[in-house]
Amino acid sequence: MRSGIFFTLSAAERPRLEALVADRNTPQKHVWRARIVLLSADELGTYAVMCEAGVSRTAVWRWQDRFAQEGGEGLLRDKTRPACILPPRPEVAARVVALMQE
Repeated sequence: MRSGIFFTLSAAERPRLEALVADRNTPQKHVWRARIVLLSADELGTYAVMCEAGVSRTAVWRWQDRFAQEGGEGLLRDKTRPACILPPRPEVAARVVALMQE
């Protein structure tokens, strides 16, 4: 089991995260990420952060880790993912065509 993670936010980070939460034009995914960090900085445990933010334990851990590694900028971007599914290899495509022609 993982022990509670707490943050000490700098004088510049806390107002920036609070502004993200308060701004009505901020995407909701950024709002709940910022709330997770703010609640963690207020020394709430993982379970309390889960209940208050309405997210899963793994989501709390993920955004706590991301903030610890990358700071506030890490909360505002998603990790990249592959653009699409790779096409089948030529031998697989040939076998599919052969099966379809039977």
